[in-house]
Amino acid sequence: MTTIAALLQGIGEQPSSIALRESAWVYPGIETAHVLGLCLFLGLAVLLDLRLLGGALRRTPVSEFVARVMPWTWAGFALMVVTGLLLFYSDPVRFAGNVFFQIKVVLLVLAGLNAAIFHTTVYRRIASWDTSAATPRAARVAGGVSLCAWAGIVLAGRMIAYNWF
Repeated sequence: MTTIAALLQGIGEQPSSIALRESAWVYPGIETAHVLGLCLFLGLAVLLDLRLLGGALRRTPVSEFVARVMPWTWAGFALMVVTGLLLFYSDPVRFAGNVFFQIKVVLLVLAGLNAAIFHTTVYRRIASWDTSAATPRAARVAGGVSLCAWAGIVLAGRMIAYNWF
């Protein structure tokens, strides 16, 4: 058994992990909170991506939109991360071996890299394109990549429960 497999098995054998996994109320409550966090985060992220693509809120400066929604976006993201980690903690061996979970993790890394690249490059020059209905090509690419990555994340996350492989 590899070191990672042994670590995951050890985590899964913790009394708190077992209790969470076998709980009739806590696990579904955490799952519900995870979906609500996803709704909050993703609803606002999709609006930002659509703004970057020029498909929504074209008369709203990007900086104004970001300033207004970013606290809520981060709140949804934090809720997703905390509840997602708790869900993983409940049964780490099963999740780690699930192909859809693996796809979800890869897509999460891609989405994170996309956001980091966007915020450290194109967004730093926002003053030059903030109020323009047509955003720079790099901003449109970032918005498109984000939409695709998050659609894949949601799909893979939903498919975790239906792993037929």
